[in-house]
Amino acid sequence: MSRIGNRILTIPEGVTVTTNGNIVTVKGPKGELSTEINKNITVKIEGNEVKVERKSDEYKSFHGTANANINNMIIGVTKGFEKQLESVGVGYRFNVKGKELVVSAGYSHPVTVEIPEGITLDNPSNTELTVKGIDKQLVGEFAANIRKIRKPEPYKGKGIRYKDEHIIRKVGKKAA
Repeated sequence: MSRIGNRILTIPEGVTVTTNGNIVTVKGPKGELSTEINKNITVKIEGNEVKVERKSDEYKSFHGTANANINNMIIGVTKGFEKQLESVGVGYRFNVKGKELVVSAGYSHPVTVEIPEGITLDNPSNTELTVKGIDKQLVGEFAANIRKIRKPEPYKGKGIRYKDEHIIRKVGKKAA
């Protein structure tokens, strides 16, 4: 049984956590995030600690989720989140142009993706891309959408993948 909901979160220096009804707002050096918590979950702030409590055992899943979301907001406004992508294949590359990302992934045309607010892209080389932001869900979703443009295939390993992702390779046809 998971006990994530019962853990006590400590608020680091320079971060403020406030509640207004069932909306929790976290402000820090990198920005401000807020989320809506289930009405059967209460968030108590005592000094530099945050406690999340539930009304009954019926709301266990909401309890752990609320605690994890608040913890991710605290980490986001202090350190931030990042996902690293790489493209493998001849002619596969990333190019950041203003508020757009142009991806060449082996199609007859380059794919253009609009960069959402709150996301910054770092392009150290034309085959590497780092997605950064303070909202963990937004960073993960944007990185997954970029990966979805051309998923890595199992025979040659070509495609867009996460930096630390291991692709299980298949053996091709054998000559008779």
